[in-house]
Amino acid sequence: MAVETDSHTASALLGADGPFAREVPNFAPRATQQRMADAVAESIASGETLVVEAGTGTGKTFAYLVPALLSSKRVVVSTGTRNLQDQLYHRDLPRVRSVLGAKRDVALLKGRANYLCLYRLQQTVESGQFKSRAQAHELQAIRAWGTRTRAGDRAELAEVPETSPLWPRVTSTAENCLGTECPFYDDCFVFKARRRAQEADLVVVNHHLLLSDLALKREGFGAILPEAGAYVLDEAHQIPELAGQYFSVSLSARQLTELASDTLAECAGQPGTRAMLQPALEGLNDAVKKTRLAFDPLPPRGAFVQLEADAGAHDALEALGEAIGELANVLAGQAERSRGLASVHARAVMLDRRLQRIADGSGGDEVRWYELSQHGFEISATPLDLAPQLRALREAGDAAWIFTSATLAVAGRFDHFTRQLGLVDPVTLDLGSPFDFAHQALCYLPQNLPEPAARDYTERVIETVLPVLQASRGRAFLLFTSHRALKRAAELLQDMVPWPLFVQGTAPRHQLLTEFRESGHGVLLGAASFWEGVDVAGEALSCVVIDKLPFAAPDDPVLQARLAAIERGGGSPFMDWQVPAAAIALKQGAGRLIRDVRDRGVLVLCDPRLCTKAYGKLFLASLPPMPRTRELADVQSFFA
Repeated sequence: MAVETDSHTASALLGADGPFAREVPNFAPRATQQRMADAVAESIASGETLVVEAGTGTGKTFAYLVPALLSSKRVVVSTGTRNLQDQLYHRDLPRVRSVLGAKRDVALLKGRANYLCLYRLQQTVESGQFKSRAQAHELQAIRAWGTRTRAGDRAELAEVPETSPLWPRVTSTAENCLGTECPFYDDCFVFKARRRAQEADLVVVNHHLLLSDLALKREGFGAILPEAGAYVLDEAHQIPELAGQYFSVSLSARQLTELASDTLAECAGQPGTRAMLQPALEGLNDAVKKTRLAFDPLPPRGAFVQLEADAGAHDALEALGEAIGELANVLAGQAERSRGLASVHARAVMLDRRLQRIADGSGGDEVRWYELSQHGFEISATPLDLAPQLRALREAGDAAWIFTSATLAVAGRFDHFTRQLGLVDPVTLDLGSPFDFAHQALCYLPQNLPEPAARDYTERVIETVLPVLQASRGRAFLLFTSHRALKRAAELLQDMVPWPLFVQGTAPRHQLLTEFRESGHGVLLGAASFWEGVDVAGEALSCVVIDKLPFAAPDDPVLQARLAAIERGGGSPFMDWQVPAAAIALKQGAGRLIRDVRDRGVLVLCDPRLCTKAYGKLFLASLPPMPRTRELADVQSFFA
């Protein structure tokens, strides 16, 4: 069935008389899905760029998979997360292929950290260094699985948690991979998966992998993905932020400590090397610790000039550079002894160059910054404007680019998204959602709340929200813009409500969501990562409360530099960047409420600025068209 089709074939297949309506249980034909399918088919055929906002319930996955499988071009589909990637490949794609009878060859490809590395597994086994009996047990499980797995994808092994410190020791990174020099190259799971992807007609990847591929191409280091005739990017609202990470030059404490431990592991089969390298390795580990200690008096994140201005931090960075250089020099004399030692030498040289490159600020139009974690640090140089680089990469081929998400437009306009990606006159389509928000939902804007900067703001929010929770009988998500507010709200609610509380950080996200669903009347409190990608359909979630408008943290040095650049260019940093970015984030949070045609619920937006500031109208115009009220009685009668 891999033939170019006329522009309405895709929509007909998804229509009331098509095979999906006949063969897929509970499939409901939707005009918005059909419009999107035709637009995607047209874009793939013509090579045009298409930007589609497809509201919750559109069925966008089928809307792009149908034309992608009908096309004779190779298509790369990229998703926001590995979970979505697995769902798409193992559930949605087989269903669509089966209904269409499509013979197209499909492949799944993830980043290398998702695949078992047989060489590093052997090294870990031989090292015999484990922090606990649990780790030794996990290693046995990984070894046993390693002998029977065909794909080597760690998602197959549920019994070893994703967060296990063993995974980084038995998977590879671009820096420590030995490539064709590896003794296990013929059995390498990463290269097998990449070979399959090179031969497939449709490849399912995630944004991290797609962007690392684009970054490699930009630097002239080859490619991970095959050339394609079309790229479909789902959850495309994440691309601008992720692109900033991939086109940055970064150096972290973790990279340096991993270099030291990998170097030590490579000494195992080489007599005399350990004694030769030990002083330089101890010197590097010591310098990393002292650097982190020297950064202690500084804010958790900030501009690189703050490090340069602080005498202790400045001296520690100089000493760190000397320690990396010393290890690189000593390794240069040992590199010929084994492939592994040659590899760690190349990494030491690369990390040394990275530090110099960030420290001397030679990258032109970029912002240099640092970030501290509890035990580590990272320094980075990030391009101020990603649009020229992304545009150049798209223009290097003549592929179609299709960007889709439930949240790309601000009050019906796509300018904020298209400007960041350097898209010039793309075809745009705003489909909204097929759900009946006029009857399924209500937006409550409470009265008498203070400005969000007020010291007792969180207390007042909880006070205002309590009667709403009583009306909804729990069954609510409370979304916060800061972890501090989240923590305070959890303390306040602990003794106030009879329903079970589920608080982000007290258990893994998937566990909290499962327990929340099963509780039937729970109240879940979340920040940041809970604003998107959380799907709870049905009665278990009937109320979403948002404490404040989600403006980005003002301490972000990259954001500060971008806003200053907009001001220098004569624009308004607030209206041109901060408001559109926050409006898209608000749509993400609000999108948790109605996930199904049978869902009903109330969206509570506590921030009084929605009613008192002129820009509040822009936020409200970006939300689905639901009735609004300022009266608690309306909320109570909605639930009654």
